[in-house]
Amino acid sequence: MPINYNEKNKTFKLDTENSSYIIQICEENYLVNLYYGAFIPDSCVPNRSRRATNASFSPVNPRCGFSPDSAPMEYATSGAGDFRISALEIQNSNGDSVTDIRYSGYKIYDGKNEIPMIPSSYVNDKGEAQTLEIYAKDEVTGAAVTLYYSVFSKYDVIARRIRVTNDSSEKMRIERAFSLCLDLPDMNFDLISLYGCHAKERNIERRRLAHGIQGVSSRRGSSSHNQNPFIALAQNGADEEHGDVYGFNLVYSGNFSALAECDFNSTTRVIMGIDPDTFSWELDSGEFFDTPEAIMVYTSFGIGEMSRLFHRFYNNNLIRGRYKTEKRPLLINSWEAAYFDFDADKLVDFAKEAKKLGVEMLVMDDGWFGKRNNDCSSLGDWYVNEDKLKGGLGNLIKRVNDEGLKFGIWYEPEMISPDSELFRAHPDWCVHVKGREPMLGRNQYVIDMSRKDVRDNIWEQMYKVLSENNIEYIKWDFNRNISDAGSVLLPHERKKEFFHRFALGTYDLMNRLVTTFPNILFENCSGGGGRYDPAMLCYSPQIWASDNTDPIDRLYIQFGTSMCYPASSMGAHVSANDRTGYGTKCNVARWGTFGLELDPTYLTDEEADIIRDEIKEYHKNYELVNRGDLYRLISPFENPYRAAWQFVSPDKSRTMFTLVTMRKEFRPHLIVKLRGLEPDAYYKNERTGEVLSGALLMNAGLDLTNTAGQTGESTVIYFDKVE
Repeated sequence: MPINYNEKNKTFKLDTENSSYIIQICEENYLVNLYYGAFIPDSCVPNRSRRATNASFSPVNPRCGFSPDSAPMEYATSGAGDFRISALEIQNSNGDSVTDIRYSGYKIYDGKNEIPMIPSSYVNDKGEAQTLEIYAKDEVTGAAVTLYYSVFSKYDVIARRIRVTNDSSEKMRIERAFSLCLDLPDMNFDLISLYGCHAKERNIERRRLAHGIQGVSSRRGSSSHNQNPFIALAQNGADEEHGDVYGFNLVYSGNFSALAECDFNSTTRVIMGIDPDTFSWELDSGEFFDTPEAIMVYTSFGIGEMSRLFHRFYNNNLIRGRYKTEKRPLLINSWEAAYFDFDADKLVDFAKEAKKLGVEMLVMDDGWFGKRNNDCSSLGDWYVNEDKLKGGLGNLIKRVNDEGLKFGIWYEPEMISPDSELFRAHPDWCVHVKGREPMLGRNQYVIDMSRKDVRDNIWEQMYKVLSENNIEYIKWDFNRNISDAGSVLLPHERKKEFFHRFALGTYDLMNRLVTTFPNILFENCSGGGGRYDPAMLCYSPQIWASDNTDPIDRLYIQFGTSMCYPASSMGAHVSANDRTGYGTKCNVARWGTFGLELDPTYLTDEEADIIRDEIKEYHKNYELVNRGDLYRLISPFENPYRAAWQFVSPDKSRTMFTLVTMRKEFRPHLIVKLRGLEPDAYYKNERTGEVLSGALLMNAGLDLTNTAGQTGESTVIYFDKVE
């Protein structure tokens, strides 16, 4: 079984196929972490040092030498002798914030339960996972804490979260409640994170851990363009295929923190969860609070394998619904083709030309509703602008369907324009604080999703449009961060609950939509890739990776995104920029969901032929990209000239290799070694017919000296296993 309790040693052992995680109940019912790393058969390992230093505190028998400030605490609390960053801090009715939880019991069961109101991973059947609940309590405050560990053995994944229950008769306030805490026995790691901004999302940054606190966070009201809720600790010197790597990803779309502290003992503590600086939560007697889930993986096979573990797990146990497995329609989006300047006839013309290319869906982006002809009005007025769409939406959809294309539509439900009927009727519905004029961002306010009456209004407007029309896709956008954070309905003692309540409100509306309209394909967007997180993947199986569709810039964005997120989730389109030819644009976009972001009526015959052929290749290799294993071969973050990557089918029978030259390099030779193949099998080059062994392709490599040598050129090579 993946989870076992050893009564003699008082240890819980959590095993995946390739990793082990061991917790021990020690002196005075403290919980400590003994081990997390490569699989070991033992139920206990030699005790990790937890002795007090001269300046540390020991709440138990001084002769045992135990100190929370030195021990590898399983879930660290605040104010009770552990001076490192804490995962939990609770203020009781007296105003004291000392928190000290001790073990009180456990339960092990097959499967995994959902988290009320919060998206999370799931099991397809109970045998896929096993869950451990460890119960702990602070006897002084009455705070009862449940630590959840769900072990997905096949994927080397442990999903973690906590629940805090007020078992006292008085109110208490949660000041911080992180989803995971992990103490590692050394600090010989590099911290990997993903930073960026609009149109330059998820750049890979790697830096050596140092003594003190370091990490990433967002306080923007979303997971953000600027930092992603992902970090990894990679053993010094670890690369794509070698070395110990720990990966952490928070299933949450709001403010977060992911921190690592290296202490005086040169050990490392990692915590990840809701950002505590913009959060608190009041619990009345008997109430409970659930944190979002954190996904944790370990591998000894390098950064690439860490990524593949996340990819496989998210494809199987996070993404859900019809389009988890069903082939998604290839779409063309109207935004970069027309922006706000379109009518029904122009969209039908797009559909006619796109159909000739092999496109399967037309998406009408921003500008179809209210009096929306620019970005200065009408958000919140989700009714059809019939001055623009003569004959109404139903007539337009029928015309597009008659051309053989499905129809999709754009929404931004969490926003409201000051120039809108909804705002004039309900000016208090925008996010604001009393006495301050709320700031505009992109000429719009954020609507207060923490309020049920607001969500009900948006739901009713959306339901009317969606239920009356044959709409098969929604692009859900979120184009600005949250400033002036506050809700008029929250009393002063609950003001810091706003950001989390906003996230819960968004989840509530999204859940209503995907439940009521299970056949609609949702694609999340946030000014591009500003809310690219696992929680959004629970509702939308694909996310628009960036508003930047330049193929060379996209190499960086897609390499960074792939550190944690699968190709099946990565919204990637071909646009009309001139930096490269259409062949390279298509080769880069085929890494992700693939689609068009251009006016097809402007294509030359030659361009149309290239795109038509590339779309055939996309359809042919859909499963390879969406379900295959990704290998990053040459990273643009490390090589200024070229980028290369490879997809390998799960059964290793087919592989697709892609090389892009970002800028010409004067060098005599280019050898690229493939990965992930069977060394004893033979593979046929689909283009040349040459048959080579997997061992040769992986060890000797491909001589690409005369391939894709000029700036902006690219090549794709397919190999099929010879039976």
